[in-house]
Amino acid sequence: MANRIMRTIRLRTVLTSVAAAVMLVVTLAGCSSNNDALAQQYKDGSGKNYVAGDGTITEIKPQNRAAPVAFAGKLEDGKPTTSAMYAGKVLVLNFWYAGCAPCRAEAPALEKTYTKFAGQGVEFLGVNVRDQADTARAFARTYGVTYPSVLDASDGAMQLAFSGIVAPNAVPTTLVVDKDGRVAARILGQLPDASVLSALISTVQTEQGP
Repeated sequence: MANRIMRTIRLRTVLTSVAAAVMLVVTLAGCSSNNDALAQQYKDGSGKNYVAGDGTITEIKPQNRAAPVAFAGKLEDGKPTTSAMYAGKVLVLNFWYAGCAPCRAEAPALEKTYTKFAGQGVEFLGVNVRDQADTARAFARTYGVTYPSVLDASDGAMQLAFSGIVAPNAVPTTLVVDKDGRVAARILGQLPDASVLSALISTVQTEQGP
């Protein structure tokens, strides 16, 4: 009788352990499937620590645009920059950092577009979300980027200014800001082609003022 009781207790203990293990596996599987794009990227072993966008392009009609975005930051050379310095111009903002593979891939297309619109009332400004000045400057030399970037790693002021428009870790993201300082278009993820950004810029560039 005592032996049967002991066997029953041991059996229950084993079953409880198995059930707990099954629950743990299910829980871990649920976390993995629900932990956004980073889960898959880590599973792939990339270790890149960013969420790659899907290339979605959003255009906002003038009447539907939100209020102008005010921002301030410091460039790689330590000089200040503010939204007021771009008043009356179309501004292209690109959120990036050196370790982001899509950022490296799209750099030539961004520079090509920047050169195309030079002297036409269109400015480009990078927003480096992670690196310090030396790394940002090395990236610019390597990929031939000649427009400046704000260093935003220390205080995240630029990311805060555009919160709700640029999601955290959604790098790269490119914004086209109209002459009034309002976001007019967004490319979430790697720029598919220079011609796509050119078309967005041209649309905003030719808009008539109020």
